[in-house]
Amino acid sequence: MTPSPPLPLPRPTYYLLLTTYYSFNYSTKELEIKIDGLSKIYNNGHRALHNINLEIETGMYGLLGPNGAGKSTLMRILVTLMMPSRGSVTVNGMDLKKHRGEVRAMLGYLPQDFRFFARLRTWEFLDYAASLAGVTKTSVRRAAVEDMLDRVGLFDVRNRMASRLSGGMKRRLGIAQALIGDPKIIIIDEPTTGLDPEERIRFRNILSDLGQKEVIIILSTHIVGDISSTCRNMALLNKGEVVYAGAPDALVDKSKGKVWQVNVTQEQFERMKEEVHIITSVPSLNGWDLEVVADSLNGLPAVPITPNLEHAYVYFVEYLVSKESGGRM
Repeated sequence: MTPSPPLPLPRPTYYLLLTTYYSFNYSTKELEIKIDGLSKIYNNGHRALHNINLEIETGMYGLLGPNGAGKSTLMRILVTLMMPSRGSVTVNGMDLKKHRGEVRAMLGYLPQDFRFFARLRTWEFLDYAASLAGVTKTSVRRAAVEDMLDRVGLFDVRNRMASRLSGGMKRRLGIAQALIGDPKIIIIDEPTTGLDPEERIRFRNILSDLGQKEVIIILSTHIVGDISSTCRNMALLNKGEVVYAGAPDALVDKSKGKVWQVNVTQEQFERMKEEVHIITSVPSLNGWDLEVVADSLNGLPAVPITPNLEHAYVYFVEYLVSKESGGRM
């Protein structure tokens, strides 16, 4: 028999329980994840990761790379769902292989292919997720569930069957179950897939708030905007290797003087498509207005423009790495 949905808590009680919950769960201990020489080779011989070395500290950390770069494989290793072929991961000095239970208790995880129990209502699923996360006291769990439903914009549909939510709502429910229970390490794979612009802003604001606390938040994505608007540090993966690790602004600096705006004819446009990496192309009265990535555009009236992270990403992955066969800057 389906349980009746809980009535919303009276607001003073609601906020008192939340204050107790959050103050109890957040500690001031600095968090750190160290990844040393990590590699993963599947049984079919495919090398998904090769010699990954990273240090991830408190705050927002982005993993950026094209599809097939190895991001999801790394995520699955970090959340203890997959064993590496070589190398090690330590969380606050605890070896991941020896302390799987302790590390799992610290984790909140949203996989790329998030699934749920279709026969549960939205609030029931999140209540179940909170129970698994260790929120055992009923009144505290109710407060935490209501707060999270409100934060991800699902409070008004809390009684709807989870299977009847729209695609964007299901993704928000996935985000909610990753955050419920106040995890110290939050790992989210392709977080904004299926979200509309308003939902993406809501999600980024939630993570920005969490990023002010003593937590590690790792975002794995191929959407540059997810990184540029939220993360202080990042790693760029390509073909299973880390080709850049550091601040997003430092990566942008590496592409200065390499991004150009130019107007070309149709004939020039066709030729350039084979010779340079075109970021944007807009038809104009005189042909095409282009933004391109290249060391230089000899013979063309090109004007250098101030790059952003998307320009830097294209310059680094699609241009430099392909030209230098995986070289690191």
